[in-house]
Amino acid sequence: MTAAFLRVSALPMGAEAVAGGAFLRLPARMPVRAALLAALCLAAAPAAALQLKPFKDKLFDYPRLIEVQDDGAFERVEYVRDRDLVNRDEILRIRVKRPYVNLKPYRRQKTLTYSVKGRINKYIAVGRLEGGAKAIVINLHGNGGDRFVAANDWSYGGNYNRIKNLMLRNAGLYVSPDFTDFGTKGQADIKTLMTQLAAVSPGAPVFLGCTSMSGIICWNLMKEPETAALLGGVLFFGSVYDYGFLQSTTFRSKPDPIPIYFGHATKDPIYDWREQAKFYRVIRGGRSGYPIRFTLFDTGSHGTPVRMTDWRLILNWMLKRQS
Repeated sequence: MTAAFLRVSALPMGAEAVAGGAFLRLPARMPVRAALLAALCLAAAPAAALQLKPFKDKLFDYPRLIEVQDDGAFERVEYVRDRDLVNRDEILRIRVKRPYVNLKPYRRQKTLTYSVKGRINKYIAVGRLEGGAKAIVINLHGNGGDRFVAANDWSYGGNYNRIKNLMLRNAGLYVSPDFTDFGTKGQADIKTLMTQLAAVSPGAPVFLGCTSMSGIICWNLMKEPETAALLGGVLFFGSVYDYGFLQSTTFRSKPDPIPIYFGHATKDPIYDWREQAKFYRVIRGGRSGYPIRFTLFDTGSHGTPVRMTDWRLILNWMLKRQS
């Protein structure tokens, strides 16, 4: 096979024109299966020792646990709108107060492109793009969003800024992509991106963050054995469930099951938390010891899990299972 590389353009934030001259060493225009084989065959030992170091933990710790069930797997967390939204934001829902943000990642992030069957999509990335990432987080926006949503340092209480800092400061890679839709094309987009990034940093576990409707893509990628093999965990934020996952080989026979996190809120008007909690219990009952957690934010709404989820807590729990 002739050596080839995926051409990407390092663009200023918000730029729309594709600029030339910058290259990222990703397997280019090769079939997704070939990229997957490259990632898997070249894989080094899993990043078992990686545990994310503290970063602004006191600001992002859960304020109070109201209820704990299932030996800690199910938690009901206190959410107080005045404290956790109104008093935390300088401009409500737009700009968090300065102590919650460190702009080191913003100064280093790049906007790049990836191509899938002639479709050119953009993504924002910060961290080990050239290889050697110990972990990769790909965060998918919900309906009506774009790549800028999960790269915004100031919205959602600064929680996107925190995960960007956690990846940058722990030799990881954080990516917020555009994708075509929430159907088969979008699934193919994210599959291509995740396999290409995994090929550049072989052995690095890939974690998917799935906000709202993008959970459809995540469940489908979990059901595919090829992409499931790359996943170190999946985080669902106010998202959907998929009973078809229970019939997949990933769930039924994968020896190292993919850790799952559900973050939901009691007043979510789009996806009822009770249905998600029911699905959580079905998974627990369907396979003994399955690694799954459910954090319920009491009185919160649809966007509350994005604002309140403790990224370091959940990712470190998932990373411990890489041994």
